[in-house]
Parts: sequence; structure tokens; C-alpha cells
Amino acid sequence: MAHGSRDPRAAATVEDLLDRVRRTRPEVPVRTAYLDHAPPTLAMALSGVAEAAVLPLLLTEAYHSRVDIPGALAEATARRPRLRVHRGATLGPHPLLVTALERRLAEAGVPPGDPGTAVVLVSAGSSDPRANAAVAGIAADWAGRRGWRSVTAAYASATGPTPQEAVLRLRRSGATRIAVAPYLLAPGHFADKIRRETLAAGADAVADVLGAAPELATVLLERYEQAVHPGARSATA
Repeated sequence: MAHGSRDPRAAATVEDLLDRVRRTRPEVPVRTAYLDHAPPTLAMALSGVAEAAVLPLLLTEAYHSRVDIPGALAEATARRPRLRVHRGATLGPHPLLVTALERRLAEAGVPPGDPGTAVVLVSAGSSDPRANAAVAGIAADWAGRRGWRSVTAAYASATGPTPQEAVLRLRRSGATRIAVAPYLLAPGHFADKIRRETLAAGADAVADVLGAAPELATVLLERYEQAVHPGARSATA
């Protein structure tokens, strides 16, 4: 269950990711649902099934995962009390998402752990401070595990610093190479804005969104197993 967007690139990216999941586990039927802006809704996706695992295609625990998805599930099960639903966890945080971020940076010409590069990790931002703190925690852990000059969390909305502000601060602090890593699932308004504004502020490289990276498919299937078999533990977390 993805957020949904008016930008058709977002839905195409979600389908690319789910196609990767389907190829990996062809015996598991996979349906798409969206919270907003695009069909199908969760109720439409659950039509005709007796049991399902509902997995949020979201990178942090925030309002959508804490309120919107439980609300949609409550509505669906109220209409169909015999429907069995297993609710999964959000994709992040997860170590493999950092691996996917490094994959995208490498594709943009930034070697993983380059000690001369300062990284700006940019999420969409949330009104939920816990979600923003989780992103800051990912940045701090990433900086500690690798040899980057630094990793700074920034947010495209709701709180600061903005990606542009983070780039400007790093440049003023003496950083000679700045790379921007969007912590976003799909292209769209935020991704376009981040690329445009950080390049204008002086960033040297901006990676692509996570998209259908193989690591995301692995995490999604892990969340599926944990939802269906609650005792399952992450092999990589």
C-alpha cells in the first residue's frame, strides 16, 4: 500500500518494484493499493480475497502508517468481518535501505564511503517528530559505519533544515564535495524539487530515488514474512 501521487512516474515506480517482488516470489499474489490520489483503494485491492498481508510502502513510521492505514484497514474489516488481514511494518528503517542509498549514489558517480564527500540524506519530512528523528538516526548511523566526511539529515517539508540549507551550511563549513541522497521511494514533486534546489545551492551530485532497487524488494518480502509469521526475525537488521 503506497501513498499515491498525481505524478504517473510514482505509480510506474511502485509497479516496477512490485514486479521485482513477483519475479522473486511468483507463488505469492501481489496487488497494489494507494492511500490517495490514485486507484485502487485498499478496499478495491482486497476485493475477492479471504486473507491478505497489507504492507506499507512507506519509508518511516508517521501519520500515514500510524493513522491512515489502520483506518483503512478498520473500514475494510468492518465491511467484511471474516477477512483476515496481517498488517506489516513500514519498509524503514532497515540496513538494506542504506545499501540501496549507496547504490543510487554510486550510480551518480559517488563512491561509497568516500571520505572527501559530505552526504545530505533528504526525506520528505513529516509533522510527526518521531519520523524525522528516525531519519536523523539513519544519517548518524550511516556516518558512523562508513567513511563519509559527514551525513546530514534534511527534510523537504514540515521541518528543517531544508536540503538547500543543508548544502549551503556544508559548503560554508568547508566541504569540497557534497552529494545528495534522496530518501524517497518514487519520483515526483519532492524529488524534482530536491534535485533542482540542491544543485542550485552547489551540490555536486544528486542521486536518484530508491525506486525499484533490489534491496527494497528484499525488505518488502521480509516485511511480508514478518507480517504472516509474527515470530520471524530480520536476517539483516
